[in-house]
Amino acid sequence: MSEISVTSFLLGSWQKYHIPGQQFKSPIDGSKLSNVTEHNIPSEDILKFSRNVGIKNLQKLNFHDRAKILKSIGLLLNDAKEKLYSLSYHTGATLKDSYLDIDGGIGTLLVMASKARKEMDESFIHLDGDVEIISRKGTFLGQHIFSPLQGVAVHINAFNFPIWGMLEKLSSSILAGVPTIVKPSASTSFLAQECMKIISESNLLPEGALQFIPGRTNDLLDKLIGQDIVSFTGSSETGFRIRSNPNLIKNSVKFISEQDSLNACIMGEDVEIGDLEWDVFLKEVVNEITSKAGQKCTAIRKIFVPENKLSKTIEALKENLESQKVDDPRKSDTDMGPIVSLDQKNDVISKISEILEECDIITGKSNLKKDSQHAGTAYMEPMLLYCSNPNNAENVHELEVFGPSATIMGYKSNEEVANLVVKGGGSLVSSIFSNDLNTIKNLSLKLAPYNGRIYINNRESMDESTGHGSPLPHMKHGGPGRAGNSEELGGIRGVTNYMQRTAIQSSPNSLSKITNTWIEGSNTLDPGIHPFKKNFNTLMIGDTIISESREITLEDVEHFAEFTGDKFYAHMDENAAKLNPFFPGRVAHGYLLVSFAAGLFVDPDPGPVLANTGLKNLSFEKPVSPGDKIKVQLSVRKKKRRTETYGEVGWLVKLENQNKDTVAKYELLTMNSYTS
Repeated sequence: MSEISVTSFLLGSWQKYHIPGQQFKSPIDGSKLSNVTEHNIPSEDILKFSRNVGIKNLQKLNFHDRAKILKSIGLLLNDAKEKLYSLSYHTGATLKDSYLDIDGGIGTLLVMASKARKEMDESFIHLDGDVEIISRKGTFLGQHIFSPLQGVAVHINAFNFPIWGMLEKLSSSILAGVPTIVKPSASTSFLAQECMKIISESNLLPEGALQFIPGRTNDLLDKLIGQDIVSFTGSSETGFRIRSNPNLIKNSVKFISEQDSLNACIMGEDVEIGDLEWDVFLKEVVNEITSKAGQKCTAIRKIFVPENKLSKTIEALKENLESQKVDDPRKSDTDMGPIVSLDQKNDVISKISEILEECDIITGKSNLKKDSQHAGTAYMEPMLLYCSNPNNAENVHELEVFGPSATIMGYKSNEEVANLVVKGGGSLVSSIFSNDLNTIKNLSLKLAPYNGRIYINNRESMDESTGHGSPLPHMKHGGPGRAGNSEELGGIRGVTNYMQRTAIQSSPNSLSKITNTWIEGSNTLDPGIHPFKKNFNTLMIGDTIISESREITLEDVEHFAEFTGDKFYAHMDENAAKLNPFFPGRVAHGYLLVSFAAGLFVDPDPGPVLANTGLKNLSFEKPVSPGDKIKVQLSVRKKKRRTETYGEVGWLVKLENQNKDTVAKYELLTMNSYTS
């Protein structure tokens, strides 16, 4: 393979003028791999392009528009996977490793796009929580909203996941409407560049939405302002240096950091040798040491086993690790490929040497020999270390070996093992392998404040569990303390990292206008005809009808009880009901009221309403006694497009009695056609 020239994509095009920069060799065989060039564009121009062009073009699109673009990019990349796989081998990754990076990144795009369409409105702001009632009569209300930052996102990514690291961050910033500058790690930027080329050539993203700098960023960070955001993945030393930039501090630039983490794995005291939990524990530990040659921020670094099962567990892990084939990652029978570079391998060996002041080597001693099979190459054997005195050790709880190595330790109690995990100073993830619910609860609650994620596996979940080291787009990624004290992903939570939360305090009418959501107490509209006869596009937020009244009789209550089988005493026994502090006597069933409400407001004829898909936030607010009359107010609360032919309408349904007291309230969801 000829040397790859890695260049910058700036100001809407790939830069033709560039300066030769860092050169990298393939970890497979040491041949020339890439030349990462430097650009000559002033940082002011790069940022100006993102701010003036990118913000305008991205933020004229709503959340659903951006989600559709991300889905299209994900599908496009999915069709180009084979080319990405072939390049990925030269990061040291096996095909299985590439699935984590490439398929994982594509999957994250698709999941985030889907969640945005389902969980975010077809809007330019995102509502946070419910309306707050902050006045007695309801004329002054509060609502928190998220709006996109009016700045630039700078993504500084690590070498180990050039595709996933790039796409998982992009999925959130682009959904939020914030133009992004991607800075991949130089050593694997050749793979990130190929992904970037596929995206840029598709023209799916609007102009200015995305720029790419594989080499030095020069003084870019010195030019950022308070509306900008930096998201970093890498070592704690690099993270500290970047976040200490005087300009970032001066302008309070938001900084997300996902960094070093001494992730722990605990075998519960209840697990016996040969149990299903023991088997899956061994499998996951070996996988975490060898997957991506241990170069994962979520990989297991500390293994804790009850002391009475320690020797057999060490024996089993040693046997499994020594059976792993270390070879050219392009070979189908290779279990583990090389470290990303010889320099990185040397860093791994250096850290291991420090940890060996407190530990012994169980397997992998050949890595330290100058005449070993892999000497002078980026390859190394997986390593297992043993620390016999973890309570007094320091290096094992402070140094992360970013390679195929982990340290096993014994423990005597849940209290002790929890304290040993905590000595790591904060982690991305800790895992618990146990089938004892008390052990699981006890350890989870002790470890939660010190971890971004707790992964629990046993015989119930083992067939479908995703693995200790696999961050999912649905769940938050990040951890406290030394792990960076930040968060990414977590579904829509990750999108809001790139947005400003603002409290809006106003009248119902003002709030309805700002949020494009009908709020109780704001003005209503006369639809002219029954709103069920209006298609999605002609329905207006606030369209409202009020039904005729219907009297609830004792016969209605008794018939409903017989028909449904719901003969709860409050509906059937006058004396017993009176003894209940909530009821004046026999009362109507809540679901009878919901059923009668539908009869009062539904238009029965075929029309644009295709289906009722559910109720939300149903509450029964005042009992209805036989002889009371109810009527219904039906209002269009919000609308959201779902497919090319129909969208979702949320209706506020409010039931009132003859005294105008609200007796029940809920949101009805229907799917409505765009045409009549």
